[in-house]
Amino acid sequence: MSILTVIITLIIVGFVLWLINYIPMQATIKKIVNAVVVIFVLIWIFKIFGLWAYLTNINV
Repeated sequence: MSILTVIITLIIVGFVLWLINYIPMQATIKKIVNAVVVIFVLIWIFKIFGLWAYLTNINV
């Protein structure tokens, strides 16, 4: 996957989150939706750059 595809996807996700924040709903639901989307995007980025395997092998 090229870096341009990653950047375009991040821009689209950011725009969708911006649009979601203009939908009238409770603030707590907006925070939950924003947090879930950000977590999924971070996991996706970690998988793209190969950091996910490293993070899953960390023992606490």
